[in-house]
Amino acid sequence: MSVTVRPAGRRDLPALLRLYAQLYPEVARPATVDDGAIWDAIEATPGRTVLVAEVAQGVVGTVDVSVVPNLPRRGEPVLLVENVVVDVRHRRTGAGRALLAAAEELGRAAGCYKLQLAAADEDAFRFYEGVGLRPGGRVYTTYLRR
Repeated sequence: MSVTVRPAGRRDLPALLRLYAQLYPEVARPATVDDGAIWDAIEATPGRTVLVAEVAQGVVGTVDVSVVPNLPRRGEPVLLVENVVVDVRHRRTGAGRALLAAAEELGRAAGCYKLQLAAADEDAFRFYEGVGLRPGGRVYTTYLRR
């Protein structure tokens, strides 16, 4: 299967929302949320890119990456990776691998010294380690809102 990775655009919002519902099934999505305004804020954030993986059937995966300036380490930025999800029907087809490779390339092009992400389940651990990522410490989280 041929997978293309490209930056997401406003036209991808329905597909992104469908994927995020798979990633966070516990999060209710009220009709009052202004997805367009949220998308505008994402696009206006310097260094932030949402990538999508596309196959003939359409968008099947996404990853949200941010190049974060970093004063230590001679100013070398960090690439933060969030919201990695591939549609359940398209897992193990190379879409996730293509998304992470594109994210890594984006980070290299931006001069990032590391790519960092967090995961919370065994399937994700196996996938990330299978593409060459290694555990690098602990992640601590406090939810400021639920």
